[in-house]
Amino acid sequence: MTATNITAADLPTLLAHDIAVKVAGIDCDGIFRGKVMSKDKFIGIAQKGFGFSSAVFGWDMQDVLYTTDAKISDPKSGYVDFIAVPDLNSFRRIPWEDNIPFFLVQFMQNGVPVVADGRSMLKGVCERLEAADCQARAGVELEFMNFQTPSQEGYDSKTHNLAAFLETNAPAALRPITAGSFSYSATRPVAFKDYFWDIFNTSAQFDCLIEGWHTEGGPGVYEAALKVSPALEMADKAALFKFLAKSIGLKHGITPCFMAKPIHGQPGSSGHIHISLCSLSSGKNLFARDVQDPDTTYPDAANLSDLGRHFLAGILSALRDIMPLFAPTINSYKRLVENYWAPVNISWGLEDRMASVRLITPPVCAPTATRFEVRIPGADMHPHYALSVLLMAGWRGVEKKLELSVPPLSAGGEEPQRLPNTLEDAVRRFNAKGSIARELLGDEFVDFFTATREHELRVWREAVTDWEFKRYIETI
Repeated sequence: MTATNITAADLPTLLAHDIAVKVAGIDCDGIFRGKVMSKDKFIGIAQKGFGFSSAVFGWDMQDVLYTTDAKISDPKSGYVDFIAVPDLNSFRRIPWEDNIPFFLVQFMQNGVPVVADGRSMLKGVCERLEAADCQARAGVELEFMNFQTPSQEGYDSKTHNLAAFLETNAPAALRPITAGSFSYSATRPVAFKDYFWDIFNTSAQFDCLIEGWHTEGGPGVYEAALKVSPALEMADKAALFKFLAKSIGLKHGITPCFMAKPIHGQPGSSGHIHISLCSLSSGKNLFARDVQDPDTTYPDAANLSDLGRHFLAGILSALRDIMPLFAPTINSYKRLVENYWAPVNISWGLEDRMASVRLITPPVCAPTATRFEVRIPGADMHPHYALSVLLMAGWRGVEKKLELSVPPLSAGGEEPQRLPNTLEDAVRRFNAKGSIARELLGDEFVDFFTATREHELRVWREAVTDWEFKRYIETI
């Protein structure tokens, strides 16, 4: 379990019976990068931090150096070290690794946070809100498809190297753990009940508590609704849950897949974010309206406070410019298509699951639970980036007192503006001079993340897909 207000002086007692510690930071694709070190070394560097190669922000998820200079990690410098500073309050033990102590880190350079470090980014946003007597709270729902360990020749069951297996086998050779689509099934989890309950129970031990756990649409799909927490804790838990699920999957011969759209013709895997603001001093939900406003332009917002309306307007005004932080991969946009329970336009509405932003207020919930559900992100999102930019966009609406200019879907009328439907289009808007992304995130981060996505686009353009090979091998 995690603890709070841990200091370096507490570590000798906290780690008294350990010989090693595991540490990890999170790269720009939301992937853990870390190592194991001796307990004595960890205690010695706990306050000042330790060297960690800046290449962690200089290469992609396959350790291929970016083809576009990402600048934050400069090849001309020889990828000099950043300083990784352990966040002692992130402490927990890893149940499936003999309870080894585990800490998350933040990356620093010359005494200041590395711009690309999502944990530092979100921490800064939360501190800014706290200065205004606000605490951001969030919940994340992660859907993911689960595949059985291949039985075909070519798969090494000891190393679980799926990439090698897929060198000689088509993706269709992978089979989901259950066939067909059966959301909220009472029976399907029984087929792999050891795996199903191992994830649920281990999540509690790993301080990554699941509030809701069930099957979802699509073959072999589960959904985990993580318990609502302060925003930085929630982003950590979303990243940690993926780490947990993949680790538990190895034990059970199952590969959990957090791609946004693993299989053509099936629903994608979402990463819905629930978000609210509460007063630090009083605990009051700041999105809840004390008295219903019958004269509001849009009845859907009758129970939403003025601050909440400004916050919603801020999110809606920014959506098209910040899409790469919700949908960061080529595959992300295969999920954002019509008729698959994923939004395709700038839209909102009371209890409307077809909208980009679902408004949840009384009478649907208690005033204390008033919140927004942002339904654009997929399971492939970087949770720290996504939560950071959501809070930034909403708070921009509060500071500028933006008004709702987009009617709810229930109002009918003109077709809402479309969201970018490819990574290329999304990056173009994100990177444009004067974009809201640049206003919110700053030029240095936007230039960096643009370079990483341009690299992803280049790798994709050079790839020869199964579709084109099958289509053209004989006929062209």
